[in-house]
Amino acid sequence: MTNRIALFVTFCFQLITLTNCGQRSNQQDKSGLNRLQNAGSPYLQEHADNPVDWYEWGPEALAKAKEENKPLIISIGYAACHWCHVMERESFMDSTVARMMNENFVSIKIDREERPDIDQIYMQAAQLISGRGGWPLNAFALPDGRPFYAATYFPKEDWMSLLQQVANAYKKDNENVVRQAEALTNGIKTSDVIQVPSSSKPGYNQETYQRIFSNWEAYFDNKLGGFTGAPKFPMPVVWEFLLQYHQLTGNTKSLDLVSTTLDEMAKGGIYDHLGGGFARYSTDEHWKVPHFEKMLYDNGQLVSLYAHAYQVTRKTEYADVITQTLDFIKNELTSPDGGFYSSLNADSEGVEGKFYVWTKTEIEEILEPKAAGLITDFYQVTGPGNWEDGNNILHSTRTREQFAAKQKMEPAECINVLASAERSLLAVRNKRIHPSLDDKILVSWNGLMLKGYIDAYLALGNAAYLKVALENARFLERNMLRENGRLLRNYKDGKASIDAFLDDYALLASALIDLYQATFDIHWLETSRLITEYAIDHFRDPATGIYYYTSDESESLVARKMETADNVIPSSNSVLAEVIYQHGTYYGVDSLQDMSAAMLNQFTAEITTSGPYYANWASLMGLVTYEPYEVAIMGENASEKSRQLMKHYYPTALFMGGNKENLPLLENKLAEGRTMIYVCRNKICKLPVEEVEKAMRQLETD
Repeated sequence: MTNRIALFVTFCFQLITLTNCGQRSNQQDKSGLNRLQNAGSPYLQEHADNPVDWYEWGPEALAKAKEENKPLIISIGYAACHWCHVMERESFMDSTVARMMNENFVSIKIDREERPDIDQIYMQAAQLISGRGGWPLNAFALPDGRPFYAATYFPKEDWMSLLQQVANAYKKDNENVVRQAEALTNGIKTSDVIQVPSSSKPGYNQETYQRIFSNWEAYFDNKLGGFTGAPKFPMPVVWEFLLQYHQLTGNTKSLDLVSTTLDEMAKGGIYDHLGGGFARYSTDEHWKVPHFEKMLYDNGQLVSLYAHAYQVTRKTEYADVITQTLDFIKNELTSPDGGFYSSLNADSEGVEGKFYVWTKTEIEEILEPKAAGLITDFYQVTGPGNWEDGNNILHSTRTREQFAAKQKMEPAECINVLASAERSLLAVRNKRIHPSLDDKILVSWNGLMLKGYIDAYLALGNAAYLKVALENARFLERNMLRENGRLLRNYKDGKASIDAFLDDYALLASALIDLYQATFDIHWLETSRLITEYAIDHFRDPATGIYYYTSDESESLVARKMETADNVIPSSNSVLAEVIYQHGTYYGVDSLQDMSAAMLNQFTAEITTSGPYYANWASLMGLVTYEPYEVAIMGENASEKSRQLMKHYYPTALFMGGNKENLPLLENKLAEGRTMIYVCRNKICKLPVEEVEKAMRQLETD
């Protein structure tokens, strides 16, 4: 198949140097706006002034392409994508380019965050053709949606040349184009889709788990943290696994690697030292130069990661990162009714990073000399600039205590001066033109941020964080959940739309289990189970036990995909497998635990040989092979005692309790006038205790 793709690409695109792409458009009305002005997505709305005759994905566009026998251009991006905006300015706003597109193609613009199911298909096409992917993503397809070519960003001249080549090939050599589309679509259908039933015999044990870290070590940068080389993505799921691995095996190298990674990220330019929160990734290996967009899904996971690392290390720097990042979420990404918005753009005023960078002169004009000297020294600010065009990205090479020692200052004095200066700079920065906000609310990403607030509450004990978590959960339940467990994915301008995908079900169900553990309100566990049962009924492939990304009630596309590899966000299958296992434990349903274990069995080889892109599966292996603690806390003071216990890190413990025996594992455990703690495994409990310290010893002696 690869040779057939290469032959087609050579035939159609021999005059072009391929790179990367994405943009916008639609038929303009009297106001000068095209039909995307009515789209629900902020990203699509940004393309409403394009002269391109853009359509949203749907039957209207496909019918037009079929009726006029024109190929489709399927252009996919997202609101915070820098190169998506570049391609729009260069190509999609150009009337000559738009004329070529309008005359020869039916053009569809897609927000990948709204429709990841469509993005998966055409991204797979790009990767099969070139081994590369990214956004903007531009695919060419037959009128029925079957792709025959896909790539990323193109400069204007290359894009125009490509348009001409594809139009000519479609008209003059249509038989070859159709043949290519058939081959490519068949490759998409079979790629990343599990087709073999799982063995009933587990292919893993504790020894399998214990070998994982040594098999993965070559991927890691022991000096700077993260993976070796550049760019560097945070990849929270990997470091979550290494924390669990340290806890279960006692391996100190895994903890050292997590600490190095979190320390370097917190010092680097990827972290917003003034406003809090993390950018999506660093373009260099030192975490210095971010790709400046700030995504909800990164920050939700990183709050959880820093919270867990704080529970293990008690580093105050981690607590500061949690607090500052949640301040950012509160100030920038929280809707008035409790939902969390999706992202902030990398660009402002058409320039990437302009909102965040500084010249040395600007800082010296704002601050008095002593503070300016300390800030510029601490954050590596220079007159020529440490980045582009005389600008500086704030980043440090030392902790504040180390810097105080270098300056021969008392730590408290130095820290206070820096903090005061940072507040002054932030006040000035807030007067700049802000990056644009993508204010759609996605269930899956809200699930990650909901979990972040819960983990922050448990680690730091700030009751305000639990209050926010409860408000968010109620918002999602009120607006996105139907009585039968069905979810909608997207919420904007007061209405929910788009059938949810597997990641929405998995990530929200997981977060609600955590919310139950933090509150002992059985409603949240029951809601999680309702959502999970819907996913089992409508997404599961009974032949393999693995779940499709789309439900059996979803729109039919050219391929139905499975999401199994963990990446920047853990795969929906790995999260759901953990959720199913947890429900099996809480409700005493062995068949659910068997279902989860069978899913895990499908990926034993990948976990051990394919590196950290199966990190969440590896964490599930730790949970299953070491067997979870079942910690039941029953009585009037159950909530207080659970908080004391859960401020510590127990990655394989499931907490439950309250003052009602409303779960199988809670039966006959309520003692009048006393609050008892039961530490159990496989329903077998140690002697109940009243003191939290004694329960901790029971949790730490196995």
